[in-house]
Amino acid sequence: MHNPTVQLAEDLIRRPSVTPEDAGCLTIMGERLEAIGFHLEKMDVGDVQNLWAVRGSEGPILAFAGHTDVVPTGNPDNWRFPPFEPTHQDGFLYGRGAADMKGSLAAMVTACERFVAEHPNHRGRIAFLLTSDEEGPAINGTVKVMETLTRRGDFIDYCVVGEPSSTTTLGDVVKNGRRGSLNASLTIKGVQGHVAYPHLADNPIHRFSPALSELCAEQWDDGNDFFPATSFQVSNINAGTGATNVIPGDVHCLINFRFSTESTDSGLMARTEAILDKHGLDYHIDWNTSGQPFLTDHGELIDATVAAIKEVTGQDTELSTSGGTSDGRFIAPTGTQLVELGPRNATIHKVDERIEAADLEPLSVIYQVILKNLLG
Repeated sequence: MHNPTVQLAEDLIRRPSVTPEDAGCLTIMGERLEAIGFHLEKMDVGDVQNLWAVRGSEGPILAFAGHTDVVPTGNPDNWRFPPFEPTHQDGFLYGRGAADMKGSLAAMVTACERFVAEHPNHRGRIAFLLTSDEEGPAINGTVKVMETLTRRGDFIDYCVVGEPSSTTTLGDVVKNGRRGSLNASLTIKGVQGHVAYPHLADNPIHRFSPALSELCAEQWDDGNDFFPATSFQVSNINAGTGATNVIPGDVHCLINFRFSTESTDSGLMARTEAILDKHGLDYHIDWNTSGQPFLTDHGELIDATVAAIKEVTGQDTELSTSGGTSDGRFIAPTGTQLVELGPRNATIHKVDERIEAADLEPLSVIYQVILKNLLG
């Protein structure tokens, strides 16, 4: 099972690249890419390492995008094997980042090595957009690289993000879009007092409850053919001093919308505040949009990807916009056709993260066929 893709995945997993650390992953990949004619450009910002690598000088850009950083492991003693020692057992390759997303990164590199060997004078340009800041704040990574590329007029035509999209078998699901994510920090103000004298206080929990009920019942939109209806969730609510005999002075809530292309962040903000105002609440709310919705519903990249999966695996694929956000939210708004395609996601961010080792080489071949379909 120790083919070039598996070996490269192992080399990357050995690097403890917990956000924002890269731990040498970009160096490993950069050396491989430079050896086949890529020009490397480091775009580090603060403690985040970013790499933009390009092969070719003109024509459409097909970019592979991904991140070398991984989430923390938690207590290593809870793992079956040490999380940064790649281990093979029962057909699986274990290690933090195996599925999210060092396996994909390895497959992208080996796909390009084979493609360039077969097509040294390929059409267009092949690029890599890599960062060590995807699992964390995501403020100095892909978004900063895209700002630089946009300023100088370098626009990505096609982008394959290596996020683990597959569910049951390799390639059964491809993400062709993602919902937007809108967050709010909401404080409802009241008057603290003794529970025995409620007329001398103003309980913000009681005041907020009717508004919260209305917010939960609101139909924000109906979704569309590609997106489910927008959802509203309270992810945290906190009030009180911890004592049973004190009416709290305020209540604090964290709120999230996952919204479809049928809604806008500004529209959701306005509708939320209108409901709060209708109930006469004394409140303060801070909004943060962490990602806009995006969608690639058709085009050359979708066709090339679906055909590549069919050629390599023999199965049809499902286009989906489910799941959380990804760095695709920073790339797609420039007009890029974008898909997310990677291994199974059953163990991402979990203890004993792993990938089917036998899937790595077919994944690499799928990436290679996408290259052939678009630039061969």
